[in-house]
Amino acid sequence: MAGYIEDRWYKKGPDGKRTIPTAMHGQGKRYKVTGIPGVRSRCFPDKQKKAAEAWLAKAQADTAKGEFYDPRDGRLPLTDYVEQHWWPARTGDPATLRTVKGRVWNHILPHLGTLPLNGIKTAQLRLWLKTLDQSIGPSTIGEVWGELSSILQAAVDDERIAKNYCRSQRSVRPPAVPPRKARAWPKDRVFAVRQALPDRYKLMVDLGVGAGLRQGEVFGLAVEDVDEVEQVIHVRRQVKKIGAKLVFALPKGQKTRTVPVPPHLLARLREHLEAFPARKVTLPWGDPDAPATEREAKERAPQTFELIITSPRGMAVRRDSWDSRVWKPALSEVGLIPSPEECKQPIKARPGVSRTVLKYAEAREHGFHALRHTFASVQLDAREPIVSVSRWLGHADPSITLRIYAHMMPEADGRGRTAMQGWFTTPDS
Repeated sequence: MAGYIEDRWYKKGPDGKRTIPTAMHGQGKRYKVTGIPGVRSRCFPDKQKKAAEAWLAKAQADTAKGEFYDPRDGRLPLTDYVEQHWWPARTGDPATLRTVKGRVWNHILPHLGTLPLNGIKTAQLRLWLKTLDQSIGPSTIGEVWGELSSILQAAVDDERIAKNYCRSQRSVRPPAVPPRKARAWPKDRVFAVRQALPDRYKLMVDLGVGAGLRQGEVFGLAVEDVDEVEQVIHVRRQVKKIGAKLVFALPKGQKTRTVPVPPHLLARLREHLEAFPARKVTLPWGDPDAPATEREAKERAPQTFELIITSPRGMAVRRDSWDSRVWKPALSEVGLIPSPEECKQPIKARPGVSRTVLKYAEAREHGFHALRHTFASVQLDAREPIVSVSRWLGHADPSITLRIYAHMMPEADGRGRTAMQGWFTTPDS
C-alpha cells in the first residue's frame, strides 16, 4: 500500500542501519509520513514514531475508502472559511443573498467565527443556541441554524471536516417554532382599515382581498396587467427593496400567474385610475448593482411600466416607508395595534440634533398578508378546488396551500356520503 515514514534525522550507513545523522539532525520534526497519493505529507516529533505509524495506517485506510479528511484543513477558522471560500461562491436572488449575509455576519460569525471548522461540535452548538435564545426568536434561530448547517455541509463537501454536527446530532437542535395558523380578517375589519387609509392607497386593500396579491405585487401592478375583457389580473412582477434601492423583479418563486377578479374590483380599479392616474416608473430589473458582464447588463437593464399604485410624487412605493407611515397608522386608528410612542431619533447629517418620530408596535399578525389570507378563505369557502386556489396564490405546489389553509376549508357536509349511497343503491345498467 502506498505511503511510508521517512526518518529525517538519520540515514542508512554501510551496515543498512539508520545511524548516520543527516544535515537536518536535531532540527524540526523527525518523522515524515509521505507517499500517499492525494494526501499531504505530515511530520511528527522525535519519540512519536508510533503516532506517525498510526496516522499512516489511518490515512491509507481512509484513502482506500475515499473517506480521508486531513485534520489540518479543518483548523481553518470559521470566519476565514466563510469569507474566503463559502460566501464568494454563493449565487442567487440579490435580496435573498443580503438576508443570508445578515444572518451569518450578525448571528454566526460574532459567536463562532474564531473557532476552527473542526472545533464546532455539540458543546459549542449548545452554548451558541443558548446565546441566540437571549436575543432573537425561535423562527429566526431556526433560519440562522440552517445557514450554519449549510456552511458546515459545504466544509464537509470540501473535505475539510468529516462531520456536520448541525445534521448529525439529535441532542442539540434549534427550538421548535410554534405553529401559526393563517387568519383571515372579517369583512368589517377589512372595510375599517380600508377606510382609515389615504384615498391613494385604498385600492391596495381591494387588490389584496380581491386578487390575493402580495404587497410587492401590488406595488408592481401596471395598467397593462389588467384585462377587463377576460376579467383577470396578470401578476407579472413585483417591486423589491434590495439594500436601499428598489428594483422590478418576478413575483416570489419566479412565477407569474393569472388571477380571476370580480367586476366590483375592476370597477374599483377604474375609479382609482380616474382619481390617481397611472405613472410611468423606471427601475432596474432584479439587481440594482452595476453589471460586471454584458449578460448582467442585459438582465438588469432598466424597465418602465405604468404603475397603478405610486407615491404622491409619482414614484414606486417603498415597502418599509409605506408600512410605517401608512399601514400601521391605519391599524392604530382602528384599534388593531396600540397608539405609537414618541421617540427621539438622531439626524445623521446634523450631529447632536434629533427629531421626534412615532414608533409603532410590531404588527406581524396584522400585516398586509392578512388580506391575502382573506382572499384564500373566501375562495375555499366557496369550494373552489385547492389546485385552482394554489395557482391563483402563486404557490409552487398545492400541498403548500393545503398546509397553510387546511383549517379554512369548509367542513364536510355529507355530500360524499350521499354520493356513496347512490353508488351502492343505483342498479347496474
